[in-house]
Amino acid sequence: MAVNKKNIMTRYFFIVLLMGLVGIAIVVKGAMIMFAERQYWQDVADRFVKENVAVKPNRGNILSSDGKLMASSLPEYRIYMDFKAGGEKKDTMFMNHLGEICEGLHQIFPDKSAAEFKRHLLNGRKKGSRNFLIYPKRISYIQYKEAKRLPVFNLNKYRGGFHEQAYNQRKKPFGSLAAQTLGRLYADTALGARNGIELAFDTLLKGRDGITHRQKVMNKYLNIVDLPPVDGCDIISTIDVGMQDICEKALVDKLKEINANVGVAVLMEVATGEVKAIVNMMKANDGNYYEMNSNAISDMLEPGSTFKTASIMVALEDGKITPDTEVDTGNGIMNMYGSKMRDHNWHRGGYGKINVTRILEVSSNVGVSYLIDKHYKDNPQKFVDGLKRMSIDQPLHLQIPGEGKPNIKGPKERYFAKTTLPWMSIGYETQVPPMNILTFYNAIANNGVMVRPKFVKAAVKDGEVIEKFPTEVINAKICSDHTLTQIREILRKVVSEGLAKPAGSKQFSVSGKTGTAQISQGAAGYKSGRVNYLVSFCGYFPSEAPKYSCIVSIQKPGLPASGGLMAGSVFGKIAERVYAKNLRFDIRSAIDSTTNVIPAVKAGEMNEALCVLNELDVPVQKQFPEQKKKELWGHTQAAPSAVILQGQEDSSGTVPSVIGMGAKDAVYLLESKGLRVRLNGVGRVKSQSIAGGSRIVKGQTVVLTLR
Repeated sequence: MAVNKKNIMTRYFFIVLLMGLVGIAIVVKGAMIMFAERQYWQDVADRFVKENVAVKPNRGNILSSDGKLMASSLPEYRIYMDFKAGGEKKDTMFMNHLGEICEGLHQIFPDKSAAEFKRHLLNGRKKGSRNFLIYPKRISYIQYKEAKRLPVFNLNKYRGGFHEQAYNQRKKPFGSLAAQTLGRLYADTALGARNGIELAFDTLLKGRDGITHRQKVMNKYLNIVDLPPVDGCDIISTIDVGMQDICEKALVDKLKEINANVGVAVLMEVATGEVKAIVNMMKANDGNYYEMNSNAISDMLEPGSTFKTASIMVALEDGKITPDTEVDTGNGIMNMYGSKMRDHNWHRGGYGKINVTRILEVSSNVGVSYLIDKHYKDNPQKFVDGLKRMSIDQPLHLQIPGEGKPNIKGPKERYFAKTTLPWMSIGYETQVPPMNILTFYNAIANNGVMVRPKFVKAAVKDGEVIEKFPTEVINAKICSDHTLTQIREILRKVVSEGLAKPAGSKQFSVSGKTGTAQISQGAAGYKSGRVNYLVSFCGYFPSEAPKYSCIVSIQKPGLPASGGLMAGSVFGKIAERVYAKNLRFDIRSAIDSTTNVIPAVKAGEMNEALCVLNELDVPVQKQFPEQKKKELWGHTQAAPSAVILQGQEDSSGTVPSVIGMGAKDAVYLLESKGLRVRLNGVGRVKSQSIAGGSRIVKGQTVVLTLR
């Protein structure tokens, strides 16, 4: 019998097609289980997990120094609907209440209309989705609880189909304020913290996992706690929210004004080393400024003229110079081993012969480099040892990660040339982070005691202090009292008589030093003229009894660049606003003793108003007869020298005028006459829908407008 090849090929084609369709169906079903139905099957699986279920604790909060919440873990949710749960009974109930559900969702999420929710939910029902996303964004706990109250949604997830996915989201009530210092968590909470206080104190903040197992009792699984979770401790930081806001606003305003790339401001309490504010701002591609890196502790840049203070202190301590030692700076240009050292005013003829105090006042590069080279060129190690004696080369071992280690060359190191010493003395060929410079100036303000900057004061659990972090001393005495007295007087004059006048204040005395340094973008940067500048000011206030020290450091492209005008002006604003924040005045000094303060008084019950005003010794002109043990309603009027109280006749048959009264008195008086009251607004009654003196019709509604 002849084989019909055509029939065989046809059958073979249909078998292959059928197998292909089955394969595609398997892949599609697998994809639906993996993605669309993922949450449902995870929930089913969870019901049968019996042993060693980890229970996550609540992560501790981070608080400001005055107890304000700066970082906290709050639950967020995504809400879903399983349209196949509960069968036809649930589906019928869902359709019967669909309008009510959609209107309720619109009330909770006003950005979507009830009609949009209706189309969206019907689309999910048509698809028969088991894990249909009801609302695209994460929602708060309050919104979740409101949604859970809606019809059908208030049933359990196996009967009604409404279910959720919870996220433990870290929230910062003050937004980006000190965000980099507070730190961030990874999106995957299992990976923990990324940086800042969150990372440094992660072990205290995260607490300890608990363990449960599931046991079947009367056909139900119960969660049995084997080891309860231990919630994390709260961390009390040193940050003051008000001061942080002051520093951030003052800095960002200046960054925008001069189109800077990076800005840093750190405010520290002198005696304790507590960092009250720390701002790290970088310009993003959209032109705005954000906290992206911990520049204040990590930037390894040449500090420029703020380093001159340390150089002069070494020479003062070694007895090489005095504040009155004179240097002829000439025309502002001096040859240093084949390289030209220039003052900022060399093109205007320089400063000529000036003493050490004036050298720092005008930040003379020539003056400082000449003195250091003259006295230490034969023994540069002695100069380096003097810097090390003041601990300016030491890492700070801060409480938070990411700090840079100061880099100060020694004469035995590679590339230490003859020009190194004079250039090092004015803040070049060294690298010191802004926080280290601030710590050095803070020691000058703190009578020579160098303390470690501190970001966290204590760890607290259930109102009890678990661990305290006391102030640590890095160097008990950076120099002699004699040198300290000399340098403090010089730094005060730098602000009052030198280039740092913009950092000063008319209310109190400020001490500090400006700094301006070039930051190269490599050899190509110098050749093309693309040079950035670091402008800075570091100091403390008030000079006589220092309370706070502060550094402002700004990186900007091109000229003009002035540490005094740019960084100094930011310092001045911060200092004045922080100083004003701590002022406390006697309220009596704000009142002229010859003037009577006449308050605004609401209309109402006249006898009560008279009693209160008499107790407060406020002058009163009474224009109503004495009627003890009887209510007397009326109106008030403010005169230049007294409050005028005017009574009104009580007529039982007419609507009383309540103009000028507060809501409480107005409602009481009108309802006592048998009227109903509806209020609009807040404040005093400005108008009433039924005029005073009209005939009373009991049960009528009077609408009161308050402003």
